[in-house]
Amino acid sequence: MYQALYRKWRPRAFADVVGQEHITGTLRRQAAEGRLSHAYLFTGTRGTGKTTCAKILAKAVNCHHPVDGDPCNRCPACLGIDNGSLLDVLELDAASNNGVDHVRALRDEAIYAPAGLTYRVYIIDEVHMLSTAAFNALLKILEEPPAHLIFILATTELHKVPATILSRCQRFAFKRIQPADIAGRLAYVAGEEGMDLRPEAAELLARLADGALRDALSLLDQCGAAGGTVDSQRVLDVLGLTGSLRTAELMDRILRRDVPGALTLLDELYSGGKDVGALLGELSALARDLLIRVTAPQGGAALLSGSYELAALDRLARGTSPARLIHMTGQLQAAAAALPLSVNRRTDAELCLMKLCDESLCGDVTALAARIARLEEGGLPAAVPAEPRPVQSSGAKPAPAPDAPPWEDPAPIPAPAKEETPPWEAPPPPGDGDAPPPEPGSIEAPERPAKPAPGSSGGLWETLIERFKDHVSPMYQYMLDDAHGALEGDVLVVRCGDELTRESLEGSEAAQEIQRLTAEHLGRSVRVQFVVGAAGESPAGASAPDKLEELIRRGGKYDNFVVK
Repeated sequence: MYQALYRKWRPRAFADVVGQEHITGTLRRQAAEGRLSHAYLFTGTRGTGKTTCAKILAKAVNCHHPVDGDPCNRCPACLGIDNGSLLDVLELDAASNNGVDHVRALRDEAIYAPAGLTYRVYIIDEVHMLSTAAFNALLKILEEPPAHLIFILATTELHKVPATILSRCQRFAFKRIQPADIAGRLAYVAGEEGMDLRPEAAELLARLADGALRDALSLLDQCGAAGGTVDSQRVLDVLGLTGSLRTAELMDRILRRDVPGALTLLDELYSGGKDVGALLGELSALARDLLIRVTAPQGGAALLSGSYELAALDRLARGTSPARLIHMTGQLQAAAAALPLSVNRRTDAELCLMKLCDESLCGDVTALAARIARLEEGGLPAAVPAEPRPVQSSGAKPAPAPDAPPWEDPAPIPAPAKEETPPWEAPPPPGDGDAPPPEPGSIEAPERPAKPAPGSSGGLWETLIERFKDHVSPMYQYMLDDAHGALEGDVLVVRCGDELTRESLEGSEAAQEIQRLTAEHLGRSVRVQFVVGAAGESPAGASAPDKLEELIRRGGKYDNFVVK
């Protein structure tokens, strides 16, 4: 039976693990010196060697003839662990054995000594899938483990593992494998398998693997199944990709805002069997490279994907702003994420390309920013002067121009005939003296105070209020619009329109700012007093004679009382 390449070429010693020297060196030394921990936690993305290192460590601690911390892979212990015939090394999948009953059964078995090996090793893959009760059951045996027991936990989502488990394990973080290391391993495996793998195809497969050697071996297995030479074109055809040249051509049309050209090229690629999801992913990766090239031209070369030459990136990025590249990357990421739920993937890809070519089609803040940017670049268009129309002296409708449809030359609205002003709208005739006082009980409009002269205390208030509005919140600015202040000695009396305004201003941060700014303007300390009443009125709480004088000044009318 045929065995997949990633299983056939799984590393059997620490020296065969690619790209994780910072971990394999430590584990090899611990196994050689016997300084083993009772619990290990391996974290990292998929295909980086977590489970592989766990099996190698299980063989190394039980090998009869270890070689400098590496297993010999020839003794009965190593062979039994490889073929799974020894029950002392048990590999569990927490995704399917995540209940508390499974962990309790494991805990009950773990107390027994191993049957034929030195250590009993439990490898729990995807440990973050355990339930809370299962974690609690596992925590007890991790606190007080037997001397013959070793736990090796592996996970791709470290944040889901409880802190009580993390604190009892030695943690090893597996990093993504570099594309150069993956390409070297692919070349070695292809040579051993008799495949004709070209270097550019190995580099392309390494980039597509995204740091996972297992994914790279699976892609190599798929591309080499048909036999013959495995080059970059074979990889693109088998995996349904467009290639860097066609992707760069599509990006060039997008940057030139060539909507018909971009849609035509998308149709060619779609008809050729290219997947639109993969195409949007390649465009997103290219937009990221362009953004890094524009924002960090010197130090960002190491961050590029390596799929495109620097000269090609510079040519595409010429005249493109970082803001537009950020917008393009966000649109491509959102469109690619929504494709699995799309009714018509091709339509969504076409809409995405249209929005990339013309940001004004987005219908959000980006569209408004694009329109403003175009106005700033080209300026406002010159206004076209309208042709003057002859003034019509009567309300007769003018004859339309020849060959002009009637709906294009509407009749002007005739001006209304001049009518006499109704008596209720006519201003009252000027009187020779003051108007007589209103009758008791009649409604009288409140008098608005006249604007003070510049040299008066009211002029001081007009000067200070502009400074107040720059230092208080909009709510207090609105309140100060209806207030009026006057300086009376060392007291700035601020008269408010109602009691609610006075209570809101008094004791607030606005009052402190008013007092501080007034003192700065006058050069001496002042006190601020908030009262209720219009300008010229006495504040609330005035004495009875003051109220009587105010009553006489008002002509005998004060609220609802009349002096007789």
